[in-house]
Amino acid sequence: MTPAKPFFLTHLSLLSLSLLLLIVFVPVGGSLDLQLIQPWMDQSGHFFARANWYLVELNHRMVKNVVIAAYLSLFAVWLASFKVSHLASRRWHYGYFFWMVIIGTSLIGLLKSQSAHACPWNMIQTTAQGLLWDFSATHGHCFPGGHASTGFALIAGYFVFRLLQPARAWFYLIAALILGFAMGWAQMMRGAHFLSHNLWTGWILWALNLGLYALFYRRFQLR
Repeated sequence: MTPAKPFFLTHLSLLSLSLLLLIVFVPVGGSLDLQLIQPWMDQSGHFFARANWYLVELNHRMVKNVVIAAYLSLFAVWLASFKVSHLASRRWHYGYFFWMVIIGTSLIGLLKSQSAHACPWNMIQTTAQGLLWDFSATHGHCFPGGHASTGFALIAGYFVFRLLQPARAWFYLIAALILGFAMGWAQMMRGAHFLSHNLWTGWILWALNLGLYALFYRRFQLR
């Protein structure tokens, strides 16, 4: 067995297991989604934190802009590698990292634009019997989680640096999980997404990165 096979077999096994867990235990709009989002609603079905400054400005705008700035810095370093000699040896890594972020977030955006799933705050209906969830496709375009993808996209760094700098690779993996979950959870508190939206975002980006890493693995071995 080559050194790479255990890595890919482990990730494929984890991907398959997590897919099964998502389908069985965290279906979109399932009981877990509804239980976890319930505390952020009042009795009239209003998401009281929807306009919260910390969630809207700090999380949705400022944190996202900081992460985007970090991605743009990767692009700048990649461009600089064509002129700066000591950066040339890492040109492939920085370029691959940046373009994987673009591909990953664009894929999530494309899936979201074609999705029939509405945002939770558009699903609440008030009736004489109480609150009801309307899972019709009237509003749509809210699955998977676009905001969470900005954080989860950092997972590309884990694959890029796992052979070259393992400690740095683990940093990107941990940062991707923390940012992705934190940014996604804040959106859930606002009523913009269910937990499942964000979990599926992370799973899709993980699968995409694993697939393309397998395709280009030899390029990383040679560097």
